[in-house]
Amino acid sequence: MLKYTHKVVYLGIDVHKKTYAVTAICEGQVVKKDTLKADGSFLLSYCKKYFPEAQIQTAYEAGFSGFHLHRYLEENGIKNMVVHAAGIEIASGNRIKTDKRDSLRLATQLSVGRLKGIFVPSKEREDARAVTRLRESFVRKRSSVGSQIKALLFQHGLIPYYSEQKTSSKWIQSLAAREFPSGLRLAIHQYVDLWLEFDERIDKIEQQMACQAQQEGELELLYRSVPGIGPIAARTLANELGDMTQFKNEGQIFSYAGLTPSEYSSGEHIRQGHISRQGKPILRRILVQAAWVAIRKDNDLAQIYDRISAKAGCKKAIVAIARRLIGRIRACIRTGNLYTLRREIILDKTAPAVTS
Repeated sequence: MLKYTHKVVYLGIDVHKKTYAVTAICEGQVVKKDTLKADGSFLLSYCKKYFPEAQIQTAYEAGFSGFHLHRYLEENGIKNMVVHAAGIEIASGNRIKTDKRDSLRLATQLSVGRLKGIFVPSKEREDARAVTRLRESFVRKRSSVGSQIKALLFQHGLIPYYSEQKTSSKWIQSLAAREFPSGLRLAIHQYVDLWLEFDERIDKIEQQMACQAQQEGELELLYRSVPGIGPIAARTLANELGDMTQFKNEGQIFSYAGLTPSEYSSGEHIRQGHISRQGKPILRRILVQAAWVAIRKDNDLAQIYDRISAKAGCKKAIVAIARRLIGRIRACIRTGNLYTLRREIILDKTAPAVTS
């Protein structure tokens, strides 16, 4: 057995539900490749058995497996890094993807310092996120059921194609009292019951979110002071971003939210395209919606919007306002001051309709 005393061993771990594909590199050489049972204690025993007295560093991609493996390794003295899949370099033309190749790529880039870890939230913050993310999931499902109801009614000629009927609780309940043929009645009633069930569950989730807001009163007030940020959006931002101390600068926040523009530059020409969309979709949606409100209430942001939209169009302009907004929110949290509006002139901006 090779001696690893006082040496650094880099392990790339390709995590799956049932297995871990592991590649170990030491002093620039691949020293071991294995497929292990997907269990943190088994991985730890493997490291102790084959790399005794070595300094072990590991890395795996963020994904469905969450952060429990990261925390387990860190608690047992192994320095681990969770990396974003988009941050792993892939050679041009390399279209072969296997578990062993992925673990080798992780180990290689980790050993030469080319990986950057993502922020790992605390257990408490991750637990709080579960509530707002559950609400987001149920809202999407409720919306889907509402669309299915409308599609069914349209299919049977009961609503015109140009109908703009909002899927409200009152309208949904009114469908239960209408007369339909037996088969259609059964389908409508099932959909109505499902919609109302999701609606009731969302109400209960929002009650839990209100309790969270009370527990983080100061942070909640800071988020709520921002134009366009209501109680649901404030709680979502607080759970996803916290106090933002994990971000060293605004650029990191833009990247996390997926608000960084893609760039195609060559020589003296610099071209910026659409935003990367690699961050959290829910953050982008909240910030863009808030930006439409902010330009109606904050004269400074309204002037910036007008200047950018005249050159680049309204879509790019509102994304720029969303970036300004998240930067200002970070400044408010760092200083402990509520968001201050500049109301010298109120410009009339029309925001697009937003449905939850």
